[in-house]
Amino acid sequence: MTDLHAFIAGLPKAELHVHHVGSASPRIVSALAARHPDSKVPTDPEALVDYFTFTDFGHFIEVYLSVVDLVRTPDDVRLLTFEIARDMARQNIRYAELTITPWSSTRRGIDERAFMDAIEDARKAAESELGVVLRWCFDIPGEAGLESARETVRLAVTESLRPEGLVSFGLGGPEVGVPRPQFKPYFDQAIAAGLRSVPHAGETTGPQTVWDALNDLGAERIGHGTSSVRDPKLLAHLAEHRIPLEVCPTSNVATRAVPSLEEHPLARMVEAGVPVTINSDDPPMFGTDLNTEYAVAARLLGLDERGLAELAKNAVEFSFLDTAGKNRLVTEIDTYTAGWLTP
Repeated sequence: MTDLHAFIAGLPKAELHVHHVGSASPRIVSALAARHPDSKVPTDPEALVDYFTFTDFGHFIEVYLSVVDLVRTPDDVRLLTFEIARDMARQNIRYAELTITPWSSTRRGIDERAFMDAIEDARKAAESELGVVLRWCFDIPGEAGLESARETVRLAVTESLRPEGLVSFGLGGPEVGVPRPQFKPYFDQAIAAGLRSVPHAGETTGPQTVWDALNDLGAERIGHGTSSVRDPKLLAHLAEHRIPLEVCPTSNVATRAVPSLEEHPLARMVEAGVPVTINSDDPPMFGTDLNTEYAVAARLLGLDERGLAELAKNAVEFSFLDTAGKNRLVTEIDTYTAGWLTP
């Protein structure tokens, strides 16, 4: 497995399900907490390990929102975004669709234009200085209700505000008590404006939530979708229509959506012919990164280097990167793999 870990470390990768604030490393979180001493978030990186130990999904959301509260100025936003890209570069992540919740920042008083400028400045710097291509998914925080949905879609579709890197529209937060169909008008607006639909569904609720995301929100990819394996008809539909599940194994265990890695339904998804991509979700909060998730997937699926390369190409295929960018990244994956396997 040592060689496989080395292969994964050097493998060019794309990531499609990873959250902006949830990607803040302990170093960055502690720096932001020091800037804002009224927060209950620890400033000691070691203390953050205990702070990021979750009892259930509700506790995770509570902790997550406390970190969201540390991002209070455009400078905080820019710093966080660029440093996330730096961490991605260290893992050979070449392309990422970063899920951003602008509502969390604008409602805290960050000027919406300044927010957009901050993420775009970081995006351009990440590409030119680090070789990491970033695109944005603006998501509705489900727990904040329809007011946040109205605001998020306004920020996403208003031409004078919409950032150049924005490609998709999502829905996160708790699923229990937050039915997907109520968000249909907002997804309809986003889709009409050319954005792609990528809601979370079926993580902490049953397969019906995934059906709702497909039928009401026009989902092209499903965030998590772990409960899909409980509905054979749903699995068949996802497989037939090539609708991928964005799978985040360690996250699912950390939030208690899945009891253990050994019980994770990833293998059943693949056996059913459902396309999957492997992702880290909120990596520092879950003590993981994308390389670790690829190693987990290799173990759960019994993959060798070629299998891992195909998994990496899945993420490219189902990304919203332009065709030329996809072709370049697939070629890079193939070249790297061939070089690794050639004696």
